[in-house]
Amino acid sequence: MEVYILRHGIAEPRGGTKDSERALVAEGKKKLRAVLRIAARAGVAPEVILTSPLRRAVETAELAAEVLGFRGEIVRTEALLPERSALEAWQEIRRHASERQVLVSGHEPQLGCLGALLLGAPEVLIDLKKGSLLRIDVDSAGRQPRGVLRWYLTPALAQASNES
Repeated sequence: MEVYILRHGIAEPRGGTKDSERALVAEGKKKLRAVLRIAARAGVAPEVILTSPLRRAVETAELAAEVLGFRGEIVRTEALLPERSALEAWQEIRRHASERQVLVSGHEPQLGCLGALLLGAPEVLIDLKKGSLLRIDVDSAGRQPRGVLRWYLTPALAQASNES
């Protein structure tokens, strides 16, 4: 299974709006589109998109669906809330083990911990920048996953790629 871990894009600052209602800002959407366009060219075509129910993650998942040509229903799950564990997120992903590509949209620090868990190195810290996309291929959907890091695309790399 190819697992794509997508951190939400740049959102409204904290304090002005209830945290769960913070929306993506124009710059966040622009940077996210650049990342997702490259992902589409690389063959990313998820059969399932899972997202945290928080607005910025849902908007990120919707933008991913649009750019990647996803036609299914985006699944909102509390397993991807920022305070949930990486293991809870993995258990949700495992429910879709029959799918070849699964994309998850959510938050730090959970997503960085999820990436480390999938790589069999839960003590490692992966710092996912806002709007970044990480691909990890997982051979087995067992309780203790072992995956291989295939690539990590940041908005800065996407922008540099588009400029060349």
